[in-house]
Amino acid sequence: MEKFDICIIGAGPAGYAAAMRALDFGKRVVLIERDKLGGAGIHQGALWSKTWWEISREARMINTHKSVLSLKEPVFSYKKINQEVTSAVEHRVGLLSQHLNDINQSLNKDIFKYMQGTAMVIGKNHVSVSNNGTKSAIEADYIILATGSKPRKLPQWPIDEETVFTSDGLGNLKDFPKSIVIIGAGVIGCEFATIFSNFGQTKVHLIDKGDRILPFEDKDVVRIIEKNLEEKGVLIHRNSKLTNIEIRKGKVKYELEYADGSTENFEVEKALVSIGRVPQYDHLIDDSLDLEMDAGGIVDDLTQTSVSNIYAVGDITADISLVNVGELEGRYAVECIFGKPEQPLIYNNISTIMFLDPEIAGVGMNETQAKAAGLDYKMVSLNYETIPRATAMRNTQGFIKILVANDEDMHILGMRVVGEHASSAIQAVALLISQGKSIKELAELIHPHPSIIEGIQECGRVLMGKPLLKPRVMKEAIKCQVWQNNEYRDLVHI
Repeated sequence: MEKFDICIIGAGPAGYAAAMRALDFGKRVVLIERDKLGGAGIHQGALWSKTWWEISREARMINTHKSVLSLKEPVFSYKKINQEVTSAVEHRVGLLSQHLNDINQSLNKDIFKYMQGTAMVIGKNHVSVSNNGTKSAIEADYIILATGSKPRKLPQWPIDEETVFTSDGLGNLKDFPKSIVIIGAGVIGCEFATIFSNFGQTKVHLIDKGDRILPFEDKDVVRIIEKNLEEKGVLIHRNSKLTNIEIRKGKVKYELEYADGSTENFEVEKALVSIGRVPQYDHLIDDSLDLEMDAGGIVDDLTQTSVSNIYAVGDITADISLVNVGELEGRYAVECIFGKPEQPLIYNNISTIMFLDPEIAGVGMNETQAKAAGLDYKMVSLNYETIPRATAMRNTQGFIKILVANDEDMHILGMRVVGEHASSAIQAVALLISQGKSIKELAELIHPHPSIIEGIQECGRVLMGKPLLKPRVMKEAIKCQVWQNNEYRDLVHI
């Protein structure tokens, strides 16, 4: 039986990050992966789907500007695009694989081992690994569980990953479907609605049980996304409940019941079930360990489980299911085990991106969350039409919105950016939130010109009462308000 300082189960973003951090401490590490190196974050999640999104966005731009560029109607080959996406995935996996293979040689130590197989924790310090009918045993002082999540399914739905898919099965598609219904209007569902509609070869239906998609986001954010989806022909079923779905003669037939009690039947070529993800820990832990679990996954206190030497990170816990969060938790768990974390594990400055049309990036609270928390705040919203870089890109759809505390210090609560280059505009604000700093820190910086982040500077100037563009003059493009006593009040300085 091989002995290690730490055994990490799952080589997705969280597990990989944990393994690399453990090597920094000079510990002997074993990393075990049941399926594919990189996990869903590469193969069915962030890298795979976002490569599809990037290409679909370019396809949409070609379609939009074809007359200006004197282009004929473009024809997009699903096979060629899929090959490009596969190439991106293989490139990343190849890089990670080569990195793992070279670790021991580069360190001149036998300190790291990567294993393929299905792992099961059978004791506090013991793990069994099965691979192609053979079993091996591992002993480790510490164990980190990082097996991720899987798409949520309902047993009554005919998910065969050929006609009715989850996100894990979409790679089985052979061509653009003529039509597809997407069940679930959260981030993943809306991202795939964006991807399919961008290519313009698929009629997309999107089922939403509420009166709007992305129910966790502010209405002004959602309004732009819904408008663009519907302009591309997406049929959004609002206030609707899926009462039946079945496969008949290779087609998908589904029935909806609306809030008023009426029903309607539809037929499409394919269906995508996108109703969230659930922790993946089937057959991972022997019952004798009595590891505490609940509906959200493995219960943990800042990554430590109810068993003292076992930690859980990433999607397997009830925390936020994001690649960057998983990596953060993986590194943090190792630092707790072998040292002392340089900073506490905090979630209030986590940056997120939604790959929609247009792109949405955020950090900290939105207005919906601030109101739910009972906070008073100041809000400034600045339309992209005021930003020179957006004008140069010939795309002024979007806005920057910043929330700050309703006091003189105006420390930042959160920000949302909707529009081109949104994801590159939020990092400085994320840093300021983590430090509890004020928007004043950004207002006086010299930002590159022309750039989208100049809009953040102008937001700060508005809040401080010294903007370049006066809100009183540009009422439609710049708004500055305070939310207090459950109502808005305009803050127009000049």
